[in-house]
Amino acid sequence: MQTFPKFGEWTEADYYPLSDRGRLVELSDGEIEVIELPTDFHQLILLRLSMALHAFVSAAKLGHVRFAPLPVRLWPGKVREPDLVYMSAQHADRIGTYWGVPDLAVEILSPGTAQKDRETKRLEYAAAGVAEYWILDPESKTAELLRLEQSIALYREVETLSAEDRLTSALFPGFSLDLAALFAAEA
Repeated sequence: MQTFPKFGEWTEADYYPLSDRGRLVELSDGEIEVIELPTDFHQLILLRLSMALHAFVSAAKLGHVRFAPLPVRLWPGKVREPDLVYMSAQHADRIGTYWGVPDLAVEILSPGTAQKDRETKRLEYAAAGVAEYWILDPESKTAELLRLEQSIALYREVETLSAEDRLTSALFPGFSLDLAALFAAEA
């Protein structure tokens, strides 16, 4: 019989074996947070975004793109599972068995995660030094692009894009993604 640590007493040593079994879990302040399983539409958006960004980043040799499940250690005792992450080639030394702080974190909202993604993770990713944070909302078909203000360790909203817009980023000069296609229902 397997026993688990008490509430509030989880450590990284307890977390990683559980995470390695394929469960979607995060470690935050000594607590394990079980992540809601994504919907089919969520996964379709993630597939489209990861394919487009990976193709662009690989062709330009800019770095690495990965998607969840992949534990990302923001700092000791804080491990999150962003839907998609990008690590620039210059920060590749942050990649080991698990990832350190990425240059980009992307969260695709689900009804059960929207508040956490917009509030808690926004503050955590900024505090960790994640340069850009994108929040994709499948329901409203919008993308919020946030850029880190290093001096205050908070995000500044660059823009909120709608389905009629194209997603671009200073991290990826020349990259452009049609949001209508990203949020389209599968034919």
